[in-house]
Amino acid sequence: MLTGVIAGAVFTSPAVGSILAAIRAVAQAGTVGTLLIVKNYTGDRLNFGLAREQARAEGIPVEMVVVGDDSAFTVLKKAGRRGLCGTVLIHKVAGALAEAGVGLEEITDRVSVVAKAMGTLGVSLSSCSVPGSKPTFELSADEVELGLGIHGEAGVRRIKMATADEIVALMLDHMTSSSNASHVPVPPGSSVVLMVNNLGGLSFLELGIIADAAVCSLEGRGVKIARALVGTFMSALEMPGVSLTLLLVDEPLLKLIDAETTASAWPNVAKVWVTGRKRSRAAPTEPLAAPDSTTAAGEASKQMVLVLEWVCTTLLGLEEHLNALDRAAGDGDCGTTHSRAARAIQGWLKEGPPPASPAQLLSKLSFLLLEKMGGSSGALYGLFLTAAAQPLKAKTDLPAWSAAMDAGLEAMQKYGKAAPGDRTMLDSLWAAGQELQAWKSPGANMLQILTKAVKSAEAAAEATKNMEAGAGRASYISSARLDQPDPGAVAAAAILRAILEVLQSQGA
Repeated sequence: MLTGVIAGAVFTSPAVGSILAAIRAVAQAGTVGTLLIVKNYTGDRLNFGLAREQARAEGIPVEMVVVGDDSAFTVLKKAGRRGLCGTVLIHKVAGALAEAGVGLEEITDRVSVVAKAMGTLGVSLSSCSVPGSKPTFELSADEVELGLGIHGEAGVRRIKMATADEIVALMLDHMTSSSNASHVPVPPGSSVVLMVNNLGGLSFLELGIIADAAVCSLEGRGVKIARALVGTFMSALEMPGVSLTLLLVDEPLLKLIDAETTASAWPNVAKVWVTGRKRSRAAPTEPLAAPDSTTAAGEASKQMVLVLEWVCTTLLGLEEHLNALDRAAGDGDCGTTHSRAARAIQGWLKEGPPPASPAQLLSKLSFLLLEKMGGSSGALYGLFLTAAAQPLKAKTDLPAWSAAMDAGLEAMQKYGKAAPGDRTMLDSLWAAGQELQAWKSPGANMLQILTKAVKSAEAAAEATKNMEAGAGRASYISSARLDQPDPGAVAAAAILRAILEVLQSQGA
């Protein structure tokens, strides 16, 4: 892109002697001419202009292009438009032309035309601070500065804080309005290169949000985006702001933008049009395989609904107790998380009868909890139910339900990395699962074995208060502070107790 650069003090033009030394160094390297690319500021024009004249007096062929791409000022003054981030695009185009062997005069003419086909506008939450100096301007917490310069100069307007979409739309309106003397005309159907430039203090996340807003806003105006360049191209120290640059392009100019470069900071973007590409698509909310849509009816349906309703009522009643237990070892939201799941299930039951197939029922509950419950608990219950559904696809007898419990526990251990004795919800479920192995025996009594399983789960939950945590957030807490049962284990045991109580009341 550039053969040489000359650095001055912060926000100060380089000295004439430094510029002349760089020109001589480039000439001695065997170049056939030198193009000075200068941002439109008085000091830069004077110092680079003087160095150019001195170099030409020495017989060195030197040309100069002054770039002014600022689209902030609605009324142009004698000084003209300031040079901003669009200057970097001139670097790129000029470098590509030089690499292709184009002569100095032609390069100068062509980049001069390109410089007139672009505009830049910046916005920031505050000024920057030159080391040892105070900020050049101050803003209220609910204000942003529009149209500011890269040296901390105040902008042309102060606007109230708004969303990224709103601010970007305002910037593009200002840049392209024909009532603005420094505007860049971008009618519908135009093709542009969009440059989203970090002025110094934005995170990659914030920059990405602005870039997405700019792409959406431009496409909404009927503008075609050939390339979107996002990064830090021309910063203003630590300024927490962003500038947008629009360059009108055709295919020949786009090839120069796309030309290979060894400049390490130039983004390696795909050489394809942004407009016309799907950046996102809605995620499918249903499994790819068509689920069994049969719903339960009769006594089976009533029993399923009663079990689920009582589980929900139980969890809602335990919300504060579980939160209190969780405050000692976590973030105090275990009860809230389980209540969120309970309310989601209640809402789902109001929509219609549950699926007739136990496998489909568990799968539906898994999707529901993954979407609505949140937290690690939602993921763990989702894993458990998804895995438990598999053995129930072929059979639904007691041995199959025992195998379902085994499959659910195995999935929780595989992905959650917890084991019995780690002071987690797995302790309760594991204890119950061991008792439910008896369901695999011929003639097993369902309720008697389930009663033993629930009692074992409750005992295991109570025993967690004497355990040292081996997984979950509690594993980061001193064991001396863990003197209450694990809330996840208590919740799991309570769910099993609720299932048992309904089945007992129904005489299952």
